Amino acid sequence: MRSLGVLFLVASVFIAGAQQLLSPQAFLGYEPGQRFTRHHRVVEYFQHVASVSNRVHFFTYGETYEHRPLVYVVVATPENHARLEQIRLDNLRRAGMAEGTPSTRVAIVWLSYNVHGNESSSMEAAMQTLYDLADPGNARTAEWLKNTVVIMDPCMNPDGRDRYANFYNQYGNRTPNPNSDAKEHREPWPGGRSNHYWFDLNRDWAWLTQVESQQRIKIYNQWMPHVHVDFHEQGYNNPYYFAPAAEPYHEVISPWQRQFQQIIGKNHARYFDEQGWLYFTRERFDLYYPSYGDTYPTYNGAIGMTYEQAGGGIAGLTITTREGDPLTLKDRLTHHHVTGLSTVEITSQQADKVITEFEKYFRDNLNNPASPYKTYVISATNQPDKIGRLIRLLDAHLIKYGLAGSARTTRGYDYSTQSVKPVTVTAEDLVISIYQPKSRLITTLFEPVSRLSDSVTYDITAWNLYYAYGLKGYALTEKLVPQRSYQPQPPSVEGPEKPYAYLFPWQSVTDARFLSSLLKENIKVRSATSAFRVNNTSFPAGTLVVTRRNNEHLPDFDARVRRLAQEFRRPLFGSTTGLVEEGNDFGSSAMAFLKKPNIALLAGEQTSSLSAGAIWHFFEQELNYPVTQIGTEYFRSVNLLQYDVLVVPDGRYAMFTDEVLKNINSWVANGGKLILIGNALEAFADKEGFALKHYRSEDEKKEAEKKMREEQQREALTKYAEAERKEISELISGAIYRVTLDTSHPLAFGLGDVYYTLKTNELLYPYLAGGWNVGVLKGRSRPVQGFAGFKINNNMEDRLVFGMEERGRGSVIYFVDDPLFRNFWEGGKMIFSNAVFVAGN
Repeated sequence: MRSLGVLFLVASVFIAGAQQLLSPQAFLGYEPGQRFTRHHRVVEYFQHVASVSNRVHFFTYGETYEHRPLVYVVVATPENHARLEQIRLDNLRRAGMAEGTPSTRVAIVWLSYNVHGNESSSMEAAMQTLYDLADPGNARTAEWLKNTVVIMDPCMNPDGRDRYANFYNQYGNRTPNPNSDAKEHREPWPGGRSNHYWFDLNRDWAWLTQVESQQRIKIYNQWMPHVHVDFHEQGYNNPYYFAPAAEPYHEVISPWQRQFQQIIGKNHARYFDEQGWLYFTRERFDLYYPSYGDTYPTYNGAIGMTYEQAGGGIAGLTITTREGDPLTLKDRLTHHHVTGLSTVEITSQQADKVITEFEKYFRDNLNNPASPYKTYVISATNQPDKIGRLIRLLDAHLIKYGLAGSARTTRGYDYSTQSVKPVTVTAEDLVISIYQPKSRLITTLFEPVSRLSDSVTYDITAWNLYYAYGLKGYALTEKLVPQRSYQPQPPSVEGPEKPYAYLFPWQSVTDARFLSSLLKENIKVRSATSAFRVNNTSFPAGTLVVTRRNNEHLPDFDARVRRLAQEFRRPLFGSTTGLVEEGNDFGSSAMAFLKKPNIALLAGEQTSSLSAGAIWHFFEQELNYPVTQIGTEYFRSVNLLQYDVLVVPDGRYAMFTDEVLKNINSWVANGGKLILIGNALEAFADKEGFALKHYRSEDEKKEAEKKMREEQQREALTKYAEAERKEISELISGAIYRVTLDTSHPLAFGLGDVYYTLKTNELLYPYLAGGWNVGVLKGRSRPVQGFAGFKINNNMEDRLVFGMEERGRGSVIYFVDDPLFRNFWEGGKMIFSNAVFVAGN
């Protein structure tokens, strides 16, 4: 890692005394709150402050997909700037992440703004907060900075922020209209909340699927702040929300982290009480899901908090609340400005305690971890690509791991059977001990059981990486220390220089990326529909078979295949013959030809931007394969015959009229492949020409309707105070279920013997009567991990998870659960790749 001392010289814009420090109003030419400031102007203001203030240094830490800079500033006294690298390293030493003994005691506060682009007041507030911290005439902030360093990221989502600002500046009235019906209050799809790929960056801290998250986490881990605030907005009729957070708190959160939430809330309340501003605490926003801007820092030793100001994309420059009061952008930024400064103030006042407890947090991590499970073992029998993809995530979070080094038999929780039993750890198994700085983060990512103090949560309640990556392994209550470093093995190369056919097992998402590249280079590829044996070597179903025949049009055929195999680190096997010892010969029709597909993705109003964005991102950033986005507003006019695959994301659809469905049905029958995800299935269920049904028979439908009427009668006298509890009994809060697979079907190729689905909706469908039920819930199913209401679980019996219907020369693939949800479910990526490239050929 480059020294920050060197970075200061490279990145800082610092010319003390060269010009006067300007307020945001003086710099911008208008009072903050009068209009929405575009991102580049805020960056310029931060650069200006750094250029004239000896308290501020400016850095660029990355770039968005749309090439906007990601920046932050470090605010400190000149004396602390002179020893800033020592302060930073001393803090890492306290966390056990650097060698040596700390000699400085300075608290570190990190303020993060505008992770949701249309929650727009916080970036405006950031300018005023920076000004007050940098102002040499501000005695209050000067006092705080004596023992506190403040890091400020003015905009974590520049692409979404500018999308929103450009919308409002285009449609806003000369005199802002406070009526919520006005167009200036109604963003067009997809809105400004998300980034370029329509991802919610506030759900991506742990998974790091997006470039903004990947670049930010590197800087975050260089500092490991003591206090982290994520500034947000909520519905415009809500008062301001600040800490303490709501239950559930994850059990690894320390007593001090809970206590400081109370302390900081009281300090904020003091300022809000003086002004008569309304606020609330301990409601709605919990500390559980690990990928938020408050929870991820919390699991990394900080006091992590979210502050929620009323507003959001609908609020514009001014809006009338339900009480009849005006809510202005000026009001909103002022509230965020106050809590930002209050955070720095109380941290400074409590600096010694904050630092002492930070030290204790990591001392406990290293010597007395909070979890009963002390070691997580990843079996060496797992497919190497899956281990490699997990390791890249561990490396990004600075989680340490290694090989067991020797074999032993012990007892542990087996993730394959969800039971505690005798297990054997081999010398080559990967071992992750929680006796390390990232101990509590490891626990939240891998723990076998979700312990919820309250089932009312704000997000999903399960995300275990064993299930997400499809890994076999164990959780042990005993401490195992890795004995050797992990070194990936180089891919094997077997066979003659110019074989009859090249063979590549189909086992991971990396194989899908490899196939994508083969197809883009016009290399003809087949897929084995069943296992086979050739040249005394066994190959699984799904293996890619690249024969010399049909590729004669490529004069550099061998060089191309070998170059791509080397680029993607694929084991390469060259067969000397097409005659197999077991299974089907390479010329058999059982070796399905994989046509290079032309793919369309439905996007726009009625689609879920999150789902559409995840699909778009997967094609462009992971598969590097072209996809054509077709807008819902002109879908009817598109000639579907130009496309081989149509992907319909999760969404709420009204566009699929009988006429549109008839056209789609005809396209499928002529060879098209229709892939439906999540709530998109509702537009096709029970419709003519589609096998998907809500009920197995008319009798079952009548019985279900009868039960519903009886249930409604029983619940007619539900108490008002119990309404929320009643509602969650019918919901699934992102729970994990074990799926039974038909491993002989191409949709299941590469998954192994079992798949775990992350269920984030309450959709229930029986098995397909006229199709292939490839992934199903058998019998009465219960979550392997996470919360699902008892009523919805009582209906989770013999249900479809994913399947395929063959129709004419084409097919329809149904995904009840979104396999690309937030793009961190690796097994889901494999199934989706099967659906796009392999199944139906």
